[in-house]
Amino acid sequence: MAAFLGLVQGISEFLPISSSGHLSIFQNLFNLQYAEDEHMLFDVLLHLATLGAVFVFYWRDIKGMAKDTVSFISGNTRDAGEDGRFKPTVRLVFLIVVATLPLFVILPFNDYISSLCKNTPFISFALIVTGGLVYISGKLTEGRKNAKTASLADALVVGAAQALATIPGLSRSGTTITVGLSRGFRREFAVKFSFLMSIPAILGSTLLTLFKAITSGGIVWENVPAYLVGMVIAGVVGYFALVLLKKLVMSGEAFGRFAYYCWGAGVVSLILSLFLE
Repeated sequence: MAAFLGLVQGISEFLPISSSGHLSIFQNLFNLQYAEDEHMLFDVLLHLATLGAVFVFYWRDIKGMAKDTVSFISGNTRDAGEDGRFKPTVRLVFLIVVATLPLFVILPFNDYISSLCKNTPFISFALIVTGGLVYISGKLTEGRKNAKTASLADALVVGAAQALATIPGLSRSGTTITVGLSRGFRREFAVKFSFLMSIPAILGSTLLTLFKAITSGGIVWENVPAYLVGMVIAGVVGYFALVLLKKLVMSGEAFGRFAYYCWGAGVVSLILSLFLE
């Protein structure tokens, strides 16, 4: 079963259909859930696996950002941009830091948001909302903003969208990419920024959940091998899903067609919840 959930995570994490929503719906409708702490732990481990896919896919960008930021902090002026300002890589780091700030605002509500994972009707409605956002994204024209021209306000707005997308059923990728496009981002940059800014968010969530699971005794060690299988599958499938997503976003209309899936999945899960829960 861990392998199946890993497959679901890998497919749905990057495609705009809400991985957390799908995992929760499957677990709720078919009684696959673990104990609460264990459920949260496995969910976060799967997210950690797909985060690994982000590192592999954007490794050159991440390496360049790290190198140029360290050089900037050390005061190496030779690494300034042509106009004497920050290099785009360094500027992108600042944008990601700003985009992460809204997550601290919702931190006090984390337990309440986690409890929504058990509410299938709510998740179904959130999937329908996701469909609306994805549909809009397919209609938006491509902007011109990139790491050199996006403003701190742009980063803050997209970061607020990421914070809102912690609600199960709202797709993080669908929400942040749509908001990025609405702020005038180039399509390729909207995808890149969406996933690069997910790195500190997912790492922070992982550390918090691991701490909670360890301190509460929520880790069932005999299930760890199954967790690892699920993580491997989620990571591998997630990488190829990310490749596909980038191509779909660049095409525009194809990305927007995921709206029909989200609407259908939301309606079907809502109906099933009335009979199976």
